[in-house]
Amino acid sequence: MQMKRTSLSNNAIFMARTVNQGENIRSLQEAIHTSASTAALLERDSRVFFHQTLSTPVFQVISKAEGAYIYDGEGKKYLDLHGNGVHTVGYQHPLVLQAVQDQIDAGLSFSPRRFTNLPAVELAEKLAQIAPEDLNRVLFCPGGSEAIEMAVMMAKLYAGKWKTLSYYGAFHGASFQSVSIGADPHFREGLGPVMPGAIHLEMPDYYRNPWGWSEQQQIDDEYIRQLRMQVENNPGIAALITEPIFYNSTVPTRYYWQGVQDICRQHGILLIFDEIYTAFGRTGRMFACEHFVTPDILVIGKGFGGSIVPYAGIIGRETLNVLEHKSIGHYTHEKNPFCSSIARAVIEAVETEHLVENARVLGQYFKEGLLSLQEAFDCIGQVSGLGLNLAIDLVEDRHSKKRAVERAHQLMQFCMQQGIAFKLIQGNILNLKPALIIGKDDIDFVLETLRIGLSMFEQR
Repeated sequence: MQMKRTSLSNNAIFMARTVNQGENIRSLQEAIHTSASTAALLERDSRVFFHQTLSTPVFQVISKAEGAYIYDGEGKKYLDLHGNGVHTVGYQHPLVLQAVQDQIDAGLSFSPRRFTNLPAVELAEKLAQIAPEDLNRVLFCPGGSEAIEMAVMMAKLYAGKWKTLSYYGAFHGASFQSVSIGADPHFREGLGPVMPGAIHLEMPDYYRNPWGWSEQQQIDDEYIRQLRMQVENNPGIAALITEPIFYNSTVPTRYYWQGVQDICRQHGILLIFDEIYTAFGRTGRMFACEHFVTPDILVIGKGFGGSIVPYAGIIGRETLNVLEHKSIGHYTHEKNPFCSSIARAVIEAVETEHLVENARVLGQYFKEGLLSLQEAFDCIGQVSGLGLNLAIDLVEDRHSKKRAVERAHQLMQFCMQQGIAFKLIQGNILNLKPALIIGKDDIDFVLETLRIGLSMFEQR
């Protein structure tokens, strides 16, 4: 079959993601009727922080975060479908707060290097117990960017190679090596030469793939062919770093990941899954990789710190424990007992409150509701995701699949007015990722709000 190829512009995607950002945020500030005191604090924020897109300008003040909700300066609450991914078990979870208090009462908040402590060891043992297959060695660090650094350094030193494979447009952290791996032009442009040997692939795209195909295996086979070509023409690749479910909630097939893993094993390439966002139940499994294949190294973070502290780490195979002559995780807080006790409480909450099952059952209910909205509104081009890791792709029309950026911002503004907060990805994709503690009533509230908002826009 003749393949129709079109060029994919990451710059165009970035422009769609950030188009009229300042204008849209100012419009949102006006729409949610900020008080004089809130406006004053927003102005103070603007005067003292370095300005950077995606972080400034801010559109609201947060006064409290509790359960699945955040509260603004006027006390209005918003169901938080964003949370930067830290809200896995919700904010101020009782088990997490108890762990904080217990560790303070124990008088142990720090452990210097070359010493260990009970909370860190217990956390490591628990991760080895719940991780799939033979992922049973861990290292901890302050944040997700550092965890990616550790995983990549481990792979390079273990394999004796220095190149990496990853996907265009992905985000794996804000450090120099993780920015190089991520290949988002927004974070790379203007830095000059980035990390050498960072090779990139197109993400599998079942909705806007450049050939106009719809049959999944045909699409998978072409992306696998591209991967094989990159590997065969670039000797010296140590690792392939990727999210098992992409940031825009695209869910590759198990067939695709099995093909990727087979190629990696044939060429001595370690497979690293970035589960900083998806670990601990978000997709209806304890780890998202359990839907597909088990990687050699699994990276965790965000919700790992219980929305209280930043904490992250890696879980790897026993066979990788051969670098005792090197230091790849030489971080001050690599075995922090305070952070470890909190992370252990997060896992306890996930297990005792059956949050993995909650994400699976309510996630399916949520997705079915979104699919019903898709049937009713032509502007919904696609609903994607697994568990409570979902997304709506808004389009100008289903034939062109042109991203409906302005409509997406208008819908976000309407939802904020009604008390729902979420993030937009690529300018037009509604990123719907609530805390795993939500109930059916919360989901019904989101679905009804989206229905009303979409109906209003359809009437214009």
